[in-house]
Amino acid sequence: MGSGVLPYSRGGNPKPMYSFRRLALSLAFAFTVVSVVSAQDSSSSSTPAAVGQQTPAAAQPQTQPQISVQARIKARREQRRAAAIHEVYDHLYEMYVGAGYLRFTPGKTLQRVNEYDWNVGFTRYFNERLGATVDGRGYYGTPFIEPNLTGITKPAISQYAVLGGPTYRFYLQPRYSVAGRVMAGYARGNFTGDTNGFGSAILGLYPNGSTFAASAAVLGEYNLTSNVGVRVAPEYYLTGFGSSEQNSLGFTAGIVVRFGKQ
Repeated sequence: MGSGVLPYSRGGNPKPMYSFRRLALSLAFAFTVVSVVSAQDSSSSSTPAAVGQQTPAAAQPQTQPQISVQARIKARREQRRAAAIHEVYDHLYEMYVGAGYLRFTPGKTLQRVNEYDWNVGFTRYFNERLGATVDGRGYYGTPFIEPNLTGITKPAISQYAVLGGPTYRFYLQPRYSVAGRVMAGYARGNFTGDTNGFGSAILGLYPNGSTFAASAAVLGEYNLTSNVGVRVAPEYYLTGFGSSEQNSLGFTAGIVVRFGKQ
């Protein structure tokens, strides 16, 4: 045989065919390995980006629980405050009794006199803030009269009134409240009861009689319990005795009792 004759294997197949198959298998295996490695590299390179994108989102919820806890605490505090206010002021009725003081002019030419009073009242509330009040009161004083022919220098005088009008609480807290009240009604004055029959004109007092009365007051109230409180009320008091106006300033103070649920 010459050098141009191809050698044969034992099975009768030529050796170059066997070598070609091995080469093809090696190339396929190498291609598979390269594909797997490329896929792993792409997934590993994309994972940090995903992690980097999620980092702000993961960090953001860390502040939300703290904010929500503070919001819940604040909401619960407001709920407790509202419940306490409701417990105190959710009453249908209110009664009060007390005493007071008034600077009153007993006659056109006389100086003002200190009058002391009792007062009692009843309020029907339509909600926690708005109510309607009926009030009764009596004032007593001893004006100073300059020496005169009668010898009477300190006669006792009195006046009584029945008033009614709205009451509105414009500031509420569980322990205290501030309200406004405006009333109008009827007043009766007795200025001659202690004049020994001389009458009021000779002493400069107003004549006995009936007239209108009006009142405007600010009510400051401190609650001892949910249905008992103490009240102080500075007041402007207007009357019309002797066909003139008496613009008086004073105050009332007393105990307030609330009852009946709305």
